Parts: sequence; structure tokens; C-alpha cells
Amino acid sequence: MDGSPTTPPSCFQSKIVAKSASKQRKHLKLYTEQPPKPNRPSIEAVECLPELLRTFQAATDWPLRYVSDRKSVGDLLWSAPVCVGSGLPADALVLDSPNETERADRPELDRNSVRSLVGSIADLLSELLQTRQVLKQREAELAAGVPLVPHRTEEKHLANRLEAVLRAGAEAVGGDAAALYLLDEATTKLKLRCSWGLPFDRLAAPARPLQGAMADLEALLGHAVVLDDDTLMQTWNVPEDFPAAVCVPISTPTTLLGTLWVFCNQRRDFTDQQTNLLEIVAGRLASDLEREMLLCTAIDGAKLQKQVDAAERLQRSELPTIAPLLDGWNVAGWTSQAGPVGGAFHDWFCLPDGLLAVTVGQADECGIAGALTANAVKTAVRSHARYHRQAERVLPQVNLTLWTGSAGNRRASLFYGLVETATGRVCCSSAGHPSVVRLRGDDCRMLTQSSPSLGEGPESDFVQFGHELQPGDVLVIFTNSTHDVNESALADALRGKLDLAAEELVVVAQAALNPHDDKHHDRSILVVKRTTT
Repeated sequence: MDGSPTTPPSCFQSKIVAKSASKQRKHLKLYTEQPPKPNRPSIEAVECLPELLRTFQAATDWPLRYVSDRKSVGDLLWSAPVCVGSGLPADALVLDSPNETERADRPELDRNSVRSLVGSIADLLSELLQTRQVLKQREAELAAGVPLVPHRTEEKHLANRLEAVLRAGAEAVGGDAAALYLLDEATTKLKLRCSWGLPFDRLAAPARPLQGAMADLEALLGHAVVLDDDTLMQTWNVPEDFPAAVCVPISTPTTLLGTLWVFCNQRRDFTDQQTNLLEIVAGRLASDLEREMLLCTAIDGAKLQKQVDAAERLQRSELPTIAPLLDGWNVAGWTSQAGPVGGAFHDWFCLPDGLLAVTVGQADECGIAGALTANAVKTAVRSHARYHRQAERVLPQVNLTLWTGSAGNRRASLFYGLVETATGRVCCSSAGHPSVVRLRGDDCRMLTQSSPSLGEGPESDFVQFGHELQPGDVLVIFTNSTHDVNESALADALRGKLDLAAEELVVVAQAALNPHDDKHHDRSILVVKRTTT
């Protein structure tokens, strides 16, 4: 804010010039706000510098001076630049000619060595001053990190606070009334949100159209508009009937919020200092409003975070943790979500007639949407598996449930297998692209099949396949989120370790897939092992 008047709009230029020529007072002033310039650090704050300069001269007989703003000094005999901060011209350490009278017992120093020493001192000073500037900026950033604590009567507290700020600002510049106008969401109207010194019914008045509000528009461009002439009042569309008024913008660094008006009952002028003070008041109003908006966002975010945390605990608790107690079989799984909640899952459950059902699934979406889809698929699988004893009949029913229960935009991949624990026969059906690997000693067989995802259509056909597990065989199923996982790498990692328990094999598989895993996707692994005993 430099306080210098700028050229007013062309329709008023002749009037202002005419009044100025007749030595009359200007009735319209525009103050253009300028961005703040960085301040030069005070070199006097480096208390050890004078003593350093004296000690240097005593030790070398070369006078050394510190010069601020080296560009204003002109040509120097020799100097080393000192960087005082970003965006500021460099200072300099100036090395003058040595004293002509030298003591006989002091050898003459090499000129290059002296300059090298001065250059090192300049580098140390540059690092010190730049560190101080960074510390100043960091402390300001930390000051902005103070947590927002809501007041138990926050709405009433805000209204009283805004009114108190308006009153204090108006009284400080000798005003009789003040008003706070804020833009609506469409930025087409200005609504009175708070006032002091005006009739209370003004708050119930309809919003003013921004179009045609010349003073408000000029203020929103970053100017302060001062008016004390009846003709100008009408032309600039002042919202209240007062002999004098001033309008300043209310804004944050990134958002225009509205305007602040201060009115006077008598015709008068506003000085540059008073206008600057009102801009400070406008900044206080903007800070209070921004605090209120951030507080509402923080409260809503905290509520949402609590819900997400509860959903995460619920989703984690629904994953199976206790393997079924089946002689000759060992089952284990692992699921990791990219976020707090996600769309990957693994599951197992026992059915009558010695059947063990195992599933691995993944929704196409991540986050909350994926978690909802995954829960719907998991629930549908458990429901339909209770009365269907064939794997190839379960997936069409699950697909139909997902299709009819959504708007057609929910997709998921799924592996469903029925293990006959007495014979080792595994009947499988898959949708989408789950990966399946069977390991037997040094032999590895890829059983991966591709088919339409769940939810693509009501009558999709899904792949059915079967395999028989011999004692010692291991079946590994995992979600292929990136569609480019190296299944052979998994086989190489597990080969030679099939004597481990299923829980340990899951850890090995997890480490093998980690280099190929995309951390932005969800992942599940399930290991089914037929033991030798």
C-alpha cells in the first residue's frame, strides 16, 4: 500500500483535473495495493562482524569492509559477494589495498591467498544470513500451524467479534457506521453480513447486484475508494446515504471475499494513514472469516475421519484370522489396502459335506467406493454359496446380485473355489483377472484365467476350471491389480519352501510380489496348502 493516488476512471478524470486546477480538494481517491517487498536483513544483527573485520586487518594488514547493496557503490578494487536472501541484491565484502607501512617482522602475504580467505568469509556470511531468512519464514509457517479450537458458542462469538472489529475500525478513523458485504457463491451479488451503526433491518435487505456497484468493483480490483461528493456518491452507487464514505477490499491471498464500507455523517476526507488502517481492519475481518471457514472444514474433516477409522476397523475385523480346523489342510491370507479402506479382500468358510470355500476379490474402485463394492460381493458370495454346491453356479448369482443392486457402474474381480477336503479336488470359477498358481515340488503351473468382471452385464459367462491338489501341493491366489504381476517371480520365491506353513508362505509371497506391487492399489493373497500328514 504505497498511498499514492492513481488515475481514476476516464469518466471522472476531467472533473478531478478541473477541481485540482482550481485548488479544490479531490473527492475521489484510488489507492492501489502493492505486494510487500522482502526486507533486507540488518547486518548490525551479526554482532561478531565488526570484530571480525578488525581482526582480519590486524592479521593481514589488508582493510576489509562490509558494503550493503554493492550496486550503489560503483567500481570496487576487489569484492566478494554476500547473498543476503532470495530476491534481494547481494552485499559485498570489499578488500582495499594493504597498508603501505608494513612491519619488518611480518612477511608480505600472497594476494590470492588473502582473496581466497575473504571469499570463504563471504560464503560463511551468506550461509548465515540465508539461514536466518529461512528460519524467519519457517517460524511464520509454524505460527500458521496452530490448531483451530472451536468455541462452544462459536456462531454467537463470530457475530460479536465481527461487529467489534467493525466498530473499532470505524471509530479509529472517525467513522459513524461500518458495513461488511460478502460475495455470494456465484460472485454476482453482495450481501450485508454484519454492520455497526446502521439500522438492524439492513441485515434483512436483499443482496445488492455486483453489476453496477462501481465502488465495490473498483475495491475488488485491489483499490481503496474514498468518496465525499454527492454526485460521486450516486455515480459510484454507494449502498448507504452518507455525506462521505470509504470502501476497501476484503480478501485472502487467493480469494476475493467482499468489501468493507465505513460511512461518516459529515463531509470529510480520509488520509492515507486512515485508509491504510482500514485495510488492516479488512485484513482482520478476512482472517476471522477464513478461520471460520477452516474451522468448519476441520470439524467436518474430523467427523469424516472418525467414520473412516471406524470403517477401517470394521473392514479389518471382518477378514478371517482363524484357519478352519481341517485335518490335512492349512489356509492363510493377507490383505492390504492402498488407503484406510479399500476394495480387496480374502475369505474362507466351511460348508456341509466337507467342503471348504475360499475367495479372493478386488473391486475396480479404491477407497470407500471400493470397500462398499467389496463388502457387497463378499456378502453375496457367502449367501449364494449356502445353497449352491457348484462353483460355476455361484458366480453368475453373485454377478446378478451386484448388477441388479447397483447403477451398473460397480465392477469387481473374484476367485471362488470349492475344496473337497476328502479328495483334494478344487473346483474353481473366476471373474476378471485374479492370478492363480499351483506349486508342487519344483513344478509350477499357472492356472490364471481371464473372463468378464463382475457387474459388467447380467448374463456374463465366467471361466470354470478344476485341479486336484496332492499332499504337499500349494495353491496361491492373489489379486492382479496392475495386470502385469510376474507370476514366475512368485513361483521362484516359493520353490523350495513348500514345507513351510501357509502363514509363512503368505509372508514369502508378500515379499515376492512387493517389487511388482503398485502402492496405489489394493492387494490380497490367499494360500491353500494340502499337508502331507
